[in-house]
Formats: sequence, C-alpha cells, structure tokens
Amino acid sequence: MKKVGKFFKWVFIILAAIVIGLYVTGYGYILKGVWVVYLHGHTTAYIDDFEFFETIEIPASTNPQPWPLHKEYNSIEATKKLSELNDTLGTVAFLIIKNDSIWFEKYFNGFGKNSQTNSFSIAKSVTSALLGKAIDDGFIKSLNQPVRDFYPQYVGTNLTVGDLSSMASGLDWDESYFNPFGMTARAYYDDDLADVILKLKVVDTPGVKFKYLSGNTQLLAMVIQKSLQSSSITLNTYLKESFWQPMGFEQPAIWQVDGEENRLIKAYCCIGSNARDFARFGKLYKDYGKWNGQQILDSTFVAKSITQRFADSPEYGYGFWLSDFMGKKIFVMRGILGQYVIVVPEDDLIIVRLGHTIGEKTKMPFTADFYEYVEEAYKMLEKKQ
Repeated sequence: MKKVGKFFKWVFIILAAIVIGLYVTGYGYILKGVWVVYLHGHTTAYIDDFEFFETIEIPASTNPQPWPLHKEYNSIEATKKLSELNDTLGTVAFLIIKNDSIWFEKYFNGFGKNSQTNSFSIAKSVTSALLGKAIDDGFIKSLNQPVRDFYPQYVGTNLTVGDLSSMASGLDWDESYFNPFGMTARAYYDDDLADVILKLKVVDTPGVKFKYLSGNTQLLAMVIQKSLQSSSITLNTYLKESFWQPMGFEQPAIWQVDGEENRLIKAYCCIGSNARDFARFGKLYKDYGKWNGQQILDSTFVAKSITQRFADSPEYGYGFWLSDFMGKKIFVMRGILGQYVIVVPEDDLIIVRLGHTIGEKTKMPFTADFYEYVEEAYKMLEKKQ
C-alpha cells in the first residue's frame, strides 16, 4: 500500500512540474488544448467547440431574407456515393442551391438548419470581404496600401494588405495543425493572439509567391480593425452593418475571441453559423457584390478576389480558393474539416457542406471529398432533367 501511495505521489509531482513548466515557458495554452480536445474525446479542433471559448455575437438581420425553396425542393435523393460519403465523413449539413433557390437540403446527427457550426477557415473569405468593404468605405486606400501604415514594425518590408489577403506575405508563420508547440495551436488556444501575430517577421519577399498562412488573415483583420478606429466601429459591428444586416442573415452568429481580457477576434477562423447563412457569401460573390439589386461590395474587388493572383498558383485568389474541376470555373470558401461553400457561377450553383471530417489528400489543391461533392451534386441535378 505504501508503494502505491508513493507511486501516486510521484505522479502528482511530475504532473505538477509539467504544468508549472508549461506556464513558466509560455506554453500554458497547451493545457487548455488538452482539456478542450483530448479530454472531450477528440484529436483535433471540432465544429462545435464554441462552449470552451469566449465569443462575440453578430446579431441577425432586422430584415431577414429567407432563401426561397426551389419548386423541385428535395425531389431528388442523394446519390448512393454521396450518402456514403456523408456518412463516412460525418457530414452535418449538405445543401444544393440552384438559381438562388434551395434545391436540395439535408441535415444529419442532430444538426438542423439553425445549428451553429465552426466555420474554421471559411472565415478567411469573410475577412477578405471586410477588406473590400473597408476599401469601398475609404478606411483602407487600396490592396496596395502598406501594412506599415498600421503597424510600424513592418517598415521596410513592402508588405501590403493585398499580400495578406492573397497569402503572399512572406511571414514566418508555421501552418502546422498537429504541433502543440506551433503557432497555429497557440493562436487557437492562447489568450493573447495579438502578441503571437505581432512577433511575426517577414522572411521572404512579399507579393511574389502564394503560401497559405493563417497568420496572414489574422494580421489583415487587425489592420482592418485599426483602420476603423477613427469611426469607433469594431470588426464584428462592421461585419454586421456591412453584410449581416443588408444580406438578411436569418440567424445570429458568434465569432470566437482570444479571451475574456483582450477579446481580439480570431478572424482567420471560427465564425459560428449555419449552412444557409454561410451560403449567402457565395451568392454575393457569384453576383459580383450585388445583393437584391444593391451593390454592397465593389464588383472589381470581387472579380479580383475570385481570380488567381499568381500564374503558378491557380488555386487561390484573394481570400478564396479556386478550381477548374470538370472544366468549370469554381471558387470556394473552405475550412479545415471539410467546410465548403462551393460556387459555380456559370451554372448558378452553390453547394454547401459542413461536417466533422475531411477527405483524403490528393496531388491536387483539394482533398478527394471536394471533387466528389461536386461530381455527385451534378449527378443529382442531371436526374431532374
């Protein structure tokens, strides 16, 4: 019995030493990550982890504009392959919007049309839209405005806001999702996100090469927030006034912040909303910034956003992923666990998928599930003809 007691005593001492060591060395956030993820039965971030984070609400529009239902709404069943894929990868929402009407809609595992799920990097497209709006409103001069105008530590780097939006910053951010000591984990679980971001250095020439870095979007959001200081508008209020209100978002959303004290919005990720409302940004960009006849975002900015910036990186524009799958020009809002708003303008088609797991990696810019969602949606549409 004494040996057992001695064993647990040493276990306690070792654990206490680890905890103290993590806090002393600045890695205390790892403990939150362990609590949120592993001690709740997960191995990575997940779509309904909001209860463990501080959030800010984005109110629903006072003039809600529900999506109309297509005259053939849910008249066609999902293909066998799509059903199997949705089951295997834990899809919670799958929508097909044709000609601005919901043609197919299905929810799974207790989720429904109003369920909030984590956008993850879909939020990057939203943040880029906020950049376009800030340019429209004169808070930011253009895509070519230097970041040094807002953060003097970037003097001499030639880094621009457009470089941040197009993932061409040259910052020394490490986009690693499974390293608990890495920047991505710290950004997600730490309570001082600004400290993480403003330590980033420009180590490669900005504006010459695409490299996907979440830190780009977070710094971009901080630039936008600084540009709004003269008007005393917060980023979440700007999102509400610029898009949520005029586009008739039916449900309130939440946006994660880095903690109770700083409350800096995690703009590179983490908007809690639903499939129907996420789809609205797909429609807005499909229609080149026009919503119900009102131009709420500059059409030139939209066109630039959904066009590749670099010849050797056709998969990305400004805040949006791009694909020419099936010979069609497609732009995509995309999150790490297979959150998609897929838009095919030539066919007036929007496909939304939200879920727990992403498909297998391929040699192409997207994982296998993306291509399968598009293929199976078209097979379903062919059946109605």
